[in-house]
Amino acid sequence: MAMATVKLSSPAAGLLAGGRTRRSAPARRATVIRAAAGSYSDELVSTAKSVASPGRGILAIDESNATCGKRLSSIGLDNTEANRQAYRQLLLTTASLGEYISGAILFEETLYQSTTDVKEAAWGLARYAAIAQDNGLVPIVEPEILLDGDHGIETTLEVAEKVWSEVFFYLAQNNVLFEGILLKPSMVTPGAEHKEKASPEAIAKHTLTMLRRRVPPAVPGIMFLSGGQSEVEATLNLNAMNQSPNPWHVSFSYARALQNSVLKTWQGRPENVEAAQKALLVRAKANSLAQLGRYTGEGESAEAKKGMFQKGYTY
Repeated sequence: MAMATVKLSSPAAGLLAGGRTRRSAPARRATVIRAAAGSYSDELVSTAKSVASPGRGILAIDESNATCGKRLSSIGLDNTEANRQAYRQLLLTTASLGEYISGAILFEETLYQSTTDVKEAAWGLARYAAIAQDNGLVPIVEPEILLDGDHGIETTLEVAEKVWSEVFFYLAQNNVLFEGILLKPSMVTPGAEHKEKASPEAIAKHTLTMLRRRVPPAVPGIMFLSGGQSEVEATLNLNAMNQSPNPWHVSFSYARALQNSVLKTWQGRPENVEAAQKALLVRAKANSLAQLGRYTGEGESAEAKKGMFQKGYTY
């Protein structure tokens, strides 16, 4: 039987709750934990709305040093601090990037959980979100359904609905302000090894079905991760989801799907920085158009169409 793999990313595994480290999720109960988001409510809502603004998305450059090293090695560069800094500087100093990108997720020491214990991980995500808001920060809540496997799109939909049901139950229990969070889910797609490839229209239909069933309209922004799709696939699928109005800002928070062409163009050479920054603007603009439902896919390079799925990928 085909199975979908769940990976819930959160820095919350060892966070303190009530002065003690919470190691596992409690059974479902009526207890409500009060977060102190009230003093930051206006700021949280304003920041979340600013990030989730028309035609813009997030540049995810929060890869660990090890993962960044893998990307550098793909173009023959050593995983050194100088090379990592040069690459991130290339991305962040690109002129006019702010027209298409509203924020960047930067790297810090973060624990990523890989677990099938959805209840425990969902509790961790909710505690992380509550603690972030308690300190005046807008949390990005990120459960991911991995592409690994030969399961069909209906299986992914079923698993995604179960995951999001648990996540929002515990977000509510922890009194998280829904208007002051952003979600970073994976799209509902078939497994990477499934025999039939889904069209952008099918992926959009299943993904939006999941969101309508599980995500309250109070949440301002859905910032999708690309999850190993090719640059063009991720953009086409996002575009398909924005062909009609949605109750949330449906946008992107891509890492590989914004950076692959950039990295291949740069090759670690100073003389290629300008060309690489132009490549970043091409991808950023393409996804900006997709967020507005206006992307056509015309003129895309062969490199942008290459899939980036890696079995067992870790951040």
